[in-house]
Amino acid sequence: MALQDLTPQLRTRLNRMERAVGWFVLIAAVLLLAGFGYFLKNTAKRKGWFTPKFHYQTSLNNAAGLKEGDPVKLMGFTAGKITRIEPNDPNDYFGVTITFEVLKPHYGYIWDDSMVKVSSDLLGNRALEITKGSSGVPTIDEDTNRVAIAMLRWQPVRATRQQVIAQVQKTNSNLDAATFNWIVKDALNQTVRAAANHALYYTNLTQVYWIEPAEAPAVNERIEKLVNQVEQALPGILDLTNKIAAVLGNSTTLASNLNVVALNAQPAASNFALLAAQLRGPGALGEWVLGTNGQKNLDATLANANQTLANTDTNLNQLFENLALSLDNLSGITSNLNAQVQSNTNMLGSISQAVTDTDDLVQGLKRHWLLRSAFKKKPDAKTVPPPTSPKQSGR
Repeated sequence: MALQDLTPQLRTRLNRMERAVGWFVLIAAVLLLAGFGYFLKNTAKRKGWFTPKFHYQTSLNNAAGLKEGDPVKLMGFTAGKITRIEPNDPNDYFGVTITFEVLKPHYGYIWDDSMVKVSSDLLGNRALEITKGSSGVPTIDEDTNRVAIAMLRWQPVRATRQQVIAQVQKTNSNLDAATFNWIVKDALNQTVRAAANHALYYTNLTQVYWIEPAEAPAVNERIEKLVNQVEQALPGILDLTNKIAAVLGNSTTLASNLNVVALNAQPAASNFALLAAQLRGPGALGEWVLGTNGQKNLDATLANANQTLANTDTNLNQLFENLALSLDNLSGITSNLNAQVQSNTNMLGSISQAVTDTDDLVQGLKRHWLLRSAFKKKPDAKTVPPPTSPKQSGR
């Protein structure tokens, strides 16, 4: 149906509806553009499209797990991203050079003593993390309005740092670590930030600052190394488990044998307990060793021995009394003899003369023809007379 065929009332309502739809579409378009603009703004802020960027480099021997676009961490938060990974010359010390950018204001934490660490997870993913400087010079020089104006040259500042450290160590040898770092930082900043040295230590912001790496093996490499060590040690572990199994088997056999021995020893233990109970009484050991009759005989023998010892003691006492009496008599005889000798001094000479005469008498009797045979010595029965010679027998 054509629009001219509508009544004026319907045409008025239709025009109003068209204007409402137009306003709705216009408002929707404006909201859509506003939302898109907000999204672009947040994305630009998050990715730092309009934030000043400063370029840094580091070198590694292995870039496994790293790729362009990966975030670069600083103190736990994202400070930039990797922009380029390229291999070095085969003769270079490091194998790979990694270029990354750092957004403002994160460069303020990066000093000449900062390092780049490589962290990794169990899945083989690796990430770069910059350590915060502690005793050095900031890599970006700023003016009074905190606007970056120059980039630090890493070669001359590293050489100056070594000279400052050597000088401080020479002049101050007994400093703690905190004081030593503070002195090095102050001396290095005074040297580098001097107006006369600005061109020597700083360059334009388009240059790249190289940060020393602190590379650690990836987790998967460390796991692989650990697995290789386990594989090498596995034969020894298996041999050890076999030995342990053999020891356990021998222990089981020994336990079973001890069980049999214990069962066999139970009657002996019972008998020993019974014997010990019997030996607890007084005299039980002697009765057990000698028997009932032996015990009685031993008691009788001991009683007789006791009586004999008593009688012997009495007899010995009597013997000693008689011996003492005899000694007294002998003492009286010797005293009398001593008195006789002292009273008659010629007695000993007479006695000696009598003994001499008696000896002469006996010798004379030995030579007398009648009594000579009585004093002849009898030959020994075992003595064999010497054999006679042939000549004597011929005679």
